[in-house]
Amino acid sequence: MARHIIHFTGPINSSTCGNLITTCTRALQQGADILQINIATMGGECSYGFTLYNFLRSLPVPVHTHNLGTVESMGNILFLAGERRTACVLSKFLFHPFHWTLHGSVDHSRMAEYAMSLDYDLRLYAQIVAERTEGASEVLDVPRYLMAYPRILGAKEALASGMIDAIDEMPIEADACQHSVHA
Repeated sequence: MARHIIHFTGPINSSTCGNLITTCTRALQQGADILQINIATMGGECSYGFTLYNFLRSLPVPVHTHNLGTVESMGNILFLAGERRTACVLSKFLFHPFHWTLHGSVDHSRMAEYAMSLDYDLRLYAQIVAERTEGASEVLDVPRYLMAYPRILGAKEALASGMIDAIDEMPIEADACQHSVHA
């Protein structure tokens, strides 16, 4: 099997979203029949996280996601796109409330739009986590984590909650085909 490893180490934003899509497409054109995406991210923008989730789920080859050390915030959605999901023993997953940075003045209409968008993103995020971790022995209370009570999962907790299928260091062979996407 032609496994291509893509190291995603940076924020989830317009630039890294486009770069990951391009890198995956290039790997497929080079004959990859499995993509392993090693992730280290503090998260980023909701719109690009959901976009990457949908893109990775649409690929014609299996996608394996691996937590290299930390997957935070919107990174959890990117991570959950994997059919097979693993994490290093010394890794963490962070769920925390959404926040936006507003610049300048905002009228009532725009503030209502922002609130509506935040609510929708929260529901979509919780739905993806619930679907991808269904049947786990520990059910994650994602709406609670995203609204007021952050939660960190270590590797063992991630295994119990269905975030990962296995704890594995995923050593890289010297001749592995590797790509990198970073800020």
